[in-house]
Amino acid sequence: MSRYTGPTTRINRRFGQAIFAPTKAFERKPHPPGQHGPRLRRKYSEYAIGLNEKQKLRFMYGITEKQFRLTFEKAKSVRGVTGDVFLQILETRLDSVIYRLGFAKSRAGARQLVGHGHICVNGQKTDIASFIVKEGDEIEVRERTSSRQLATRSMEESQGRTVPEWLTLNTDALKAVINRLPSTEETENSINVQLIVEFYSR
Repeated sequence: MSRYTGPTTRINRRFGQAIFAPTKAFERKPHPPGQHGPRLRRKYSEYAIGLNEKQKLRFMYGITEKQFRLTFEKAKSVRGVTGDVFLQILETRLDSVIYRLGFAKSRAGARQLVGHGHICVNGQKTDIASFIVKEGDEIEVRERTSSRQLATRSMEESQGRTVPEWLTLNTDALKAVINRLPSTEETENSINVQLIVEFYSR
């Protein structure tokens, strides 16, 4: 399955939460999409519940089904709690880190910023959005006018977003350092990742 590029409000309404940035349309109609308006709550099977959690997380990070599955398999091979390791890997993707720093307004925007060559990791231009950062890595916006204008504009529009403690941001220099890997409490907490682990364990 390819990366989703359709209407974001439809996905927010489908899952009943702001997977993507909420819009006025979602605020007006928070119920699932469809011509018959709000529907009675149905009873879902365990499979459907696990599938929903998987899809929500996949949409949040904007990755394909294949990437999602490969990341989960990688998490399984690492010592530790699989669900926690899985979220940690997703959170330390370069596009996700760029989003957390406020250099982009969304993860999709962060992926585009990286893909267009605006970001350096440890002094080297890195245009792979799935690049996994490590403790001690230095991330910066390239010394180009266009790159800096894009990042600065996004930071101005993302002032309400708090930079997590595992990152140190130098706003003036548009640079950041990975202090440490994120803890379980600092990863996406609106998802029941245990349901995803059980879904893939079937």
